[in-house]
Amino acid sequence: LADTREQPAISARMGVPQDLRGCHSATVEGYVIEGHVPAADIRRLLAERPNGIGLAVPGMPMGSPGMEQGGMKQPYDTVAFTKGGAKSVYASHR
Repeated sequence: LADTREQPAISARMGVPQDLRGCHSATVEGYVIEGHVPAADIRRLLAERPNGIGLAVPGMPMGSPGMEQGGMKQPYDTVAFTKGGAKSVYASHR
């Protein structure tokens, strides 16, 4: 476990673009998972094995995993990213 003050450095070492960095980082079978990424998106990532570094949910959108607020939800996207900095919407959550 790292001290939370180290989070920006951890995300940077993992190759997460600055605009996608969040408050949580993990690695799963060689992929980086950043922020409040839904488990279904991670399962899909592991089944499909696309090229890239991983998935991120920037910020802390209401209704994302760990950010449940009763029935309140914000729309958000799970973003796939590559080592070269390319980003694309991997899943939309509305």
